[in-house]
Amino acid sequence: MQRDNSSFPVAFGGILAALAVVIMCLGTLIPVATFVCPMLCILLAKVVLGQCGGKIALAWYGVVCLLSLLLAPDREAAAVFTALGYYPVIKPKLERLPLSWLWKGLLFNAVILSLYWLLTHPFGMAQLLQEFAQMGTVMTLFTLVLGNVCFFLMDRVLNKRFRFRR
Repeated sequence: MQRDNSSFPVAFGGILAALAVVIMCLGTLIPVATFVCPMLCILLAKVVLGQCGGKIALAWYGVVCLLSLLLAPDREAAAVFTALGYYPVIKPKLERLPLSWLWKGLLFNAVILSLYWLLTHPFGMAQLLQEFAQMGTVMTLFTLVLGNVCFFLMDRVLNKRFRFRR
């Protein structure tokens, strides 16, 4: 007797979405978790993509974004995931481009710089402006460089194949 596995992607995606929202809600416990939690959720997005396909992965991303923005106490972490959480879905398309590392770097920097401009200007997160002022220009640029390093390390991790049995 053959089973109908059409409910598997929805159930699997739902469980991992709940896990991702829990991870995003833990972001306020440790200060560096503002950047670690979105990256862990991006790794979960890779698992959903591998097990369920692109359409379910994009739906999963939308659900996790919405719930994270509504429930996560760390709005900055939720915004970082919203800005970059779709990356595992578009990564294969970027891989096919010549000089893919350049396009990935441009994408990351454009998205992060746009995100922080939006957070500090139209949305007026004053604590971010104060944090950047305290750090100074050199440390802010150094933080951006470290963000690039972390992004490319995450990109390398996303190249690994996750194998699961169904």
